Parts: sequence; structure tokens; C-alpha cells
Amino acid sequence: MPTIITPAVLAPLFKGYRSEFQRALSENQAKAQWKNIATLVPSVSASSLYAWLGQFPMLREWVGARVVKQMAAEGYEITNKLFEGTVGVPRTAIEDDQAGIYLPMFEEMGRAAAYHPDSLVFEALKAGMTSACYDGQNFFDTEHPVYPEVDGTGTAVPVSNLDIPGASPGPTWYLLDVSRAIKPIIFQERTRPELTSKTNPNSSDTVFDEDQFEHGIRYRCNAGFGFWQMAYASQQPLTGEFYGKARAAMGQFKADGGRPLNITPRLLVVPPQLEAAARRLLIKDENGGNEWAGTAELFVCNELA
Repeated sequence: MPTIITPAVLAPLFKGYRSEFQRALSENQAKAQWKNIATLVPSVSASSLYAWLGQFPMLREWVGARVVKQMAAEGYEITNKLFEGTVGVPRTAIEDDQAGIYLPMFEEMGRAAAYHPDSLVFEALKAGMTSACYDGQNFFDTEHPVYPEVDGTGTAVPVSNLDIPGASPGPTWYLLDVSRAIKPIIFQERTRPELTSKTNPNSSDTVFDEDQFEHGIRYRCNAGFGFWQMAYASQQPLTGEFYGKARAAMGQFKADGGRPLNITPRLLVVPPQLEAAARRLLIKDENGGNEWAGTAELFVCNELA
């Protein structure tokens, strides 16, 4: 005998689906890696304007009136995007007492929602050579303008946080300072992932027309760039020579007005194909001859493969 589908049958079934989704979401959010390089910033509108990114916080001696650095006229804006993921459970599966086989699908939906920020954050990092940040230059660029005056006036000096060889560039690796309140990448979240279901057989067109119950994720968020001074990208070989060059360049970054920023690059981010080279660089060898051992933590990111 097929199961007679009533609200009393559907309610605990769909509650179980939602519980499986939420459990997988919570468990995998703790394992997601985007927080290694990005700062979570809640959003309360369709987009958020980060005009303050042009003002790297610094102190100066107070002589006379305050020196106010004007915010950029346009600023840097991150627009939230809307994401979805939808699955259908056939009504016949419930009639035939087969609804339980769909539990792993809801677990996978929770996992997908938890790892979605990873996709956005690491895509932003990979796109840094072709996507603009707050100063109008690409996030990784050879001509970031740094001004001689604290208020952002004077003739800008071009500063680079990018090293690309003239020929045969290799895989990109990144050196990051993730010690500050704002990390190199911003993950902006307008809403949390939520599971919505169309389950009423008397009012749902999907149930009536297609004989299936639909369940979908809805998520509003996006990723963008923080301070370019906290990141350096290189397509040079991952050797002590070029690693040292990147560290030295970041150590010389200055704010407008010439004050050192005291950038401390302590995270080396590499794709899987550079893991061996990175470990040779950062792990002390048997003879203690590796001068760069322990200077950064290693983060092997599969999203960069």
C-alpha cells in the first residue's frame, strides 16, 4: 500500500531534511578556509560602500588643525549577489516510503552552502590581477599610487605588489599579512544561507504540475578587496630569492605621507602544485641552512589549482 500523503506525514519528513541541511551547514562552516585570508563584513543593503579603504589608519603629531584625508569621491563598492541551489523530491518517493534516500542530498546542500564563501573569496584572490580595488588599480598591480602628503595630495609615487617575469610565468603564489582587523579580502554577507521549501500539495504549482516537492537555498553575499598593501602576488619561481624579494617589498610599503605601515607577511598561500617548493622554503632543513624557515605559515589552497 502506498503511503497516503498528509500534512502529518510531510511535516516530520521535511523537518528532517531541514535538520540535515542545517547540521551539514554548521559542521562545514567551521571547516571552511576563507577566513584564513578574508574578513567577514555584514551588509545591510544591496551594496556596501568602503570609502574608508583609501585611509589606511595612521597617527601623526597634532600640530595646528587636524589633517583630514578626504574620502574618495566614488569609493569602493561591493554589490551583493543572489545565489540559489534547488533540488526536487518526487512525490512518488514519499508515497513509496523512499524519501529517506534523499537525506544525503540535503547534507550535500548544507555542505555546498558552507563552502560557497570559499569559492567567492578565492575567486577574488585569483582575479586580483585583473580586478580593481579602492584606488582604481588592479588589486595586484605595479602602479598603486602612494602620495607624499598625509591628506592624499602631491605627485603620487607608483608602488608594486606584483611580480611577473617577462617570459614563462609560473603558478601564482601569494604572500599575505592577515594579522590586522581587515584582511586582504573582504567577504560581505547580506543574508545567511536559508532553506526554503514548496511542500503544500494543495497550493504549490510545482507539486501540482510536476509531482515533486522543491527545496532551495537562498544566499546573498559577495567578495571584494581590502587593502592592497597587505598582499603580494608573484608568478616567479617559489625560491628564497623571490620569496625574500616579496617580503622586502611588503616591508617597505608606506602610507600616504611616508609613514611605514609595518606590514608583517606571515601567510604564504600556494596552489597544490607549489606545495613541495613551499615546504622546502619554510621548513628548517637538516643542516639548519634555510634562512626563511618559520617566517610564514603555509596555506595550500585547492581552490587555486
